[in-house]
Amino acid sequence: MDPRFTALLAPFLKHLHGREITEESPLPELGLDSMQSIELLFAIEDAFGVPLPDEDLNDATFATAGSLWTAVRAARAAHEGSVGAP
Repeated sequence: MDPRFTALLAPFLKHLHGREITEESPLPELGLDSMQSIELLFAIEDAFGVPLPDEDLNDATFATAGSLWTAVRAARAAHEGSVGAP
């Protein structure tokens, strides 16, 4: 995972208590609730310059740090592909 992503994610996890964020880190158990998910979504879109598709705005995407990072990576790849398209 990108260090910028984990640094962005950490403040939203009130039960992290200084532990390392791994791909398996369960976001809801670490304190990410539905309202914070929306704030996190906006922060990710601002930081990485890509919108997450509506179909990725679900519990499965926000289940773990790894699942969320996978969605961000996919959105970045799709965005970069569309920017380079003629």
